[in-house]
Amino acid sequence: MRAAPSPASPAAASHATKRMTQNEGTTPMSSKPFHLGYFMNGSAAQSFGMPFSGRIGRDWSNGSFYTDTARALERGKFDFLLFEDAYHVPNAWEGTHNTHVENAIAVPRLDTIVLASMVAQATSRLGLVATLPTFAFHPYLMARLIGSLDAVSEGRGAWNVVTGAQPLAFQNFGMEMDPAEDRYAHATEYVELVKKIWESWEPDAINTAPGATTFADSSKVHTVDYNGKLLQHSGSALVSGPAPQGHPVIAQAGASKDGKILAATHADIVVGVASSPEGMKEYRDFVRAEIVRQGRNPDDTKVFFSISPILGATQEEAEVHGRVREEQARARAISTLADAADRMNVDLSRMPLDEILSDEVIDSLYTHGQRSSLDTFKKQLRGRTVRQLGEQMGSRSAQWTGTADKVASEMQAVAEEVGIDGFIISATKGGHTRRFVDEIVDGLVPALQARGLVREEYEHTQLRDNLRAF
Repeated sequence: MRAAPSPASPAAASHATKRMTQNEGTTPMSSKPFHLGYFMNGSAAQSFGMPFSGRIGRDWSNGSFYTDTARALERGKFDFLLFEDAYHVPNAWEGTHNTHVENAIAVPRLDTIVLASMVAQATSRLGLVATLPTFAFHPYLMARLIGSLDAVSEGRGAWNVVTGAQPLAFQNFGMEMDPAEDRYAHATEYVELVKKIWESWEPDAINTAPGATTFADSSKVHTVDYNGKLLQHSGSALVSGPAPQGHPVIAQAGASKDGKILAATHADIVVGVASSPEGMKEYRDFVRAEIVRQGRNPDDTKVFFSISPILGATQEEAEVHGRVREEQARARAISTLADAADRMNVDLSRMPLDEILSDEVIDSLYTHGQRSSLDTFKKQLRGRTVRQLGEQMGSRSAQWTGTADKVASEMQAVAEEVGIDGFIISATKGGHTRRFVDEIVDGLVPALQARGLVREEYEHTQLRDNLRAF
């Protein structure tokens, strides 16, 4: 369920470095601009035990961590902040929740609708993307929640659609988890129904003119009937009224073919999964072709790819930060593996941690959880021990290491080669701190702005309009 983007691999940055402008340190001619999003783990406690994390054990629940982050991102003119979420306390390591609870791995976490609504009051332009699963809410309630977020944020609300991939989360709702194909078939109809409920109020149904004698035109408010293969619904118009954007923005992180098709069918924001410029281009081309096949305009959907930069005032300082991050990753390898075990629904603690496994053993790994995560894990595990891979996964942002101008150059090179619509920035495991956000906003963003690659001011007040501004 947790929509964790995978940062680009070392190969991506190495490839980008070879194609960087030769004018590093100067302001090169601008390329096509791209958008910026920020991926935030739904648990503020994730940075527990890490440097510069403050009194997170005391302050994780008071919300200031989120509002401070959001205000900084708005200062950097980011398009949106995506709040990741999950609906269970993991027990995928040694069959207990001990490792996750003791190390604050993805738990505890607050509800993303509450967080997004709170952050809406602290910002005025930043888009707010709440992650909510299709199995845990009736479509009418989902339409109301996201529509209400869009209303209180004055058109900045968005829904990150996830189907759920952890059996324990389904168990918490008295359900059994269906196979992935069935979950995506259900999600496709589910999103169709939610959009139909949003459409129950026509955009101009409410009379806003001074002196109006009726609040709304009843002929522009409609009942909702939906008859799909899996879902049927007959009910009233949405009780919360029209959303400012009509359809609030929809985001989706699709790695599997079914996920990419779901994204192409409905999403305004697609968080792509790829580890090289070639993979990024292949992913984006597939999604855009599928969008055309669905009868939509591909330019209306923005495809983002994740990066996790490590910055320094000089290259040497950045490399020192990178080595420190690698040391932290080695110390947190078990925590990283426990987190991966939960996403894949595979108890990695049952595997020998310090032996290189045979291809036969690796190929035998199977899951009903996030298959794309397991496929990537299996590919990367060949020739490494499980522990070594855990260390690498915890420091996999090292490829984006350097001065702000160097990283901006690498982003520009990849964007030019792939035609990227945007980058979604995330911290490595446990690395999200106020300091990290400030380094991005006050270091990397100005370097990107100097190259004409990102906006200097918001063009509009609503999220979808800002996404479509370029």
